[in-house]
Amino acid sequence: MATPAALGMRTDYCGTLRASDAGRQVRLCGWVASRREHGEHLAFVDLRDHTGVVQCVVDHAHDVRTEYVIAVAGTVRPRPEGTVNPALATGEVEVGDCQVEILAAADPPPFPVTDRIDADEALRLRHRYVDLRRDRMQANLRMRARVNAAIRTAMDRQGFTEVETPLLWTPTPEGSREFAVPSRRQHGSFYVLPQSPQIAKQLLMVGELDRYYQLARCLRDEDLRADRQFEFTQLDLEASFVGQEDVIGFVSEAVLEADAAATARPRPSMDRITWAEAMDRYGTDKPDLRFGMELVDLGPVLAGTELKALQAASVKALRVPGQGGLGRSRLDALVERAKGLGAKGLVWARVVAGGDGASGGALESPVSRFLSDDEQTGIIAAAGAAPGDLVLAVADEHRRACSVMGQLRLDLGRPPVGEGPPRYVWIVDFPLFDGIGDDGRPEAAHHPFTMPNPEDLPFLESDPLRVRSLAYDLVLDGWELGSGSIRVHRVDMQRRIFAALGIDEEQAQSRFGFLLDAFRFGAPPHGGFALGIDRFVAVLAREENIREVIAFPKTQSGADPMTGAPKALDRQAMAELGIRSGPAPPAR
Repeated sequence: MATPAALGMRTDYCGTLRASDAGRQVRLCGWVASRREHGEHLAFVDLRDHTGVVQCVVDHAHDVRTEYVIAVAGTVRPRPEGTVNPALATGEVEVGDCQVEILAAADPPPFPVTDRIDADEALRLRHRYVDLRRDRMQANLRMRARVNAAIRTAMDRQGFTEVETPLLWTPTPEGSREFAVPSRRQHGSFYVLPQSPQIAKQLLMVGELDRYYQLARCLRDEDLRADRQFEFTQLDLEASFVGQEDVIGFVSEAVLEADAAATARPRPSMDRITWAEAMDRYGTDKPDLRFGMELVDLGPVLAGTELKALQAASVKALRVPGQGGLGRSRLDALVERAKGLGAKGLVWARVVAGGDGASGGALESPVSRFLSDDEQTGIIAAAGAAPGDLVLAVADEHRRACSVMGQLRLDLGRPPVGEGPPRYVWIVDFPLFDGIGDDGRPEAAHHPFTMPNPEDLPFLESDPLRVRSLAYDLVLDGWELGSGSIRVHRVDMQRRIFAALGIDEEQAQSRFGFLLDAFRFGAPPHGGFALGIDRFVAVLAREENIREVIAFPKTQSGADPMTGAPKALDRQAMAELGIRSGPAPPAR
């Protein structure tokens, strides 16, 4: 047979060999997944690369161990009768008459390279290069690549031009905390790493680019959690001479094409509801539509109730099917959970069969004696409850009552990530302002460049909280994938919004001068969107944490166990940058 060198570095991938390849001479390269002795002179070596595993029969004299990197030259042949492994794609064949070349020896890995064993996450991140060999991580990163490729294809097809925007940018005093980069040439001056290309992409619209996109790297110095990292990637896009429906169409096309590329499932639909409807029915602006348990309004039923615990501007209730038998300790825990979310309390009631056998049932609760028969019947009917169910209720101002019950709904009913048919939903008609601040001024719900709904412009000064915006979010299974808006492009409208926010001309020029100056030279109507790639891929991959779809993530504390970052700079580097470190500021 040919020698390994004569066949070149590699002729085939391990996981691609099939019965039809029998008789072929091949050269494979990969890692030793396992070794099993076979008599005195032979051993079975499972050779692994990113495509899968194949069994190789090697001479016992070859000292190859787990995770050694080797090349194997041999002949593909059917496995002997009775030894076929149906669990392997390559299970009908093996590679025999093997010649082995050790390309790199390896120490024993710090944890098994298999999805069947869960290693501690800190250990996995410390040795991420080993962790990445596991099938799960290989699949996640390759899915991410397919998503990115599909998005680019969809955006190119829709006439968008990919443009890279700067990573060294100017401070923007709104939004999340930014990472600062000291300038070596101008001591005391700093660049910042962009939270997003928001202002840059609007300037591209003034520059007549018409339709822009990029898979942009963004950085925010904020507390980390399961769906948040310091650095992340987003599909960032902006288009001129468009309305809300145009942008929603562009994004929907790219997202659905990426979904199909990642999962090969039938093209899912896109629902749409208003922000007010999402809050009223689900208690959140990122609702998970995969399950029911919608919130109901008990206001009409309890309009005249004497029970003080249910006397408030809004009474929102939730039916928990089949959970009427929850023990008192669990119910008490739900009450404490509601209080922790900001509620004054939580009323619970089991639905039991009525004393007269009535199908509607009755309420069994510490407060049931304070409720009239009509109120009990009305609560059961409004909640759509039946004997065996549990009904929970919170009375408070409307937004808090909705948000508390919305979180309890998730706590009690949300399926695991990726379970069931996907449910995409666009949330539209967000409020332009998000309440009144301590200074008596309204606060921007998104950013100050969001266009108000033209129908609500008469209320901008007189009743600002009534004004809706042309802003929109895309949600998948309760994960906010991204948000966008139609932008303000006229200076006179921008001044009205700044005035409502309490931003005077001097402040506006100081904070946003270069954008406002650009608008003076003719800005087209424009709008855009930013979609979080990390979150999107995590849901598609059925991962609860975006760290599982990022090659080299940070821990929740912001550390990198593999490299030891962040680290102190030496004195010379600090001096060149014109900076020195002081004591840490007091905790907030």
